[in-house]
Parts: sequence; structure tokens; C-alpha cells
Amino acid sequence: MAFTTRNGRTQTALAEINVTPLVDVMLVLLVIFMVTAPILQTGIQVNLPKTREAQTNEAPPQALIVSVDKEGSVYLSGTNERQAVNVNDLPKLLNERLAQAKDRRVYLRGDGDTPYRVIAYVLDQAKRANANVSLVTEPTAKK
Repeated sequence: MAFTTRNGRTQTALAEINVTPLVDVMLVLLVIFMVTAPILQTGIQVNLPKTREAQTNEAPPQALIVSVDKEGSVYLSGTNERQAVNVNDLPKLLNERLAQAKDRRVYLRGDGDTPYRVIAYVLDQAKRANANVSLVTEPTAKK
């Protein structure tokens, strides 16, 4: 598109798009998502036990996660994650959630300092809901 200035000169409009601001915004969004993605996945902070032979076993983003902290409080993903659920209600809650899921997989994140009897009881309650339970651990550094 051409236009004439007051001096009588003919000029054309700049037809190129400036992509520098777009790239800046995209880089900022990328950094924000990279920082917040691990925070959104973990939910309850637990000190996972470390294993040398196990592969990294991270739960998928939409997975059903049961977390047990070192005091023995049980948390279920998808509910108010900062509010503990009654462990005796766990089979009923899991059945409600797993009825809508494709598979019956549940990921159990237990703190390494939690007594074994608590983890075993939560595992038993999950098995009562006919769930396929996977234990989440952190890999140790291989030598």
C-alpha cells in the first residue's frame, strides 16, 4: 500500500511482521511452564525412598496418586490435596475414581520415613479396590 507524505514523496507501508516480541513472550512462557510442571505433578512433599535397580517410575500427569507422608497421613490426588483422607475410606474413593479411568493403575508415593505397617495397610486398602498399584521411588546415582 502506497501513500503520499506532506512533502509529496511516495512511501510504502512496512509489510513485515516483527516477531521479536512474540519470541520474547514465548520464551518467558516456556520458562514458566518448565518451572511449574514439576511442582504440579508432585502435590504432597514426601521423601521418596531411593532404589538402585528400579527404573524411574514417575506417574503420568493425569494419574491417580496416593501419597503417604512421614506422619502416616494419606492424600489422594484430585481431591483437596492438602487435606488428608481417611485411610478406611480409600477403597470407596478409589473405586469412584477408577470407574471413570481407562486402566485401574494407582501410583503410591510413600515417604521413606513412614513405618512399613502404614504403607502395607494403604497398599492393602488400594488392593481392596482392585487397583493395580505401582510404588514410586527415586533412582540412586549409579556407580
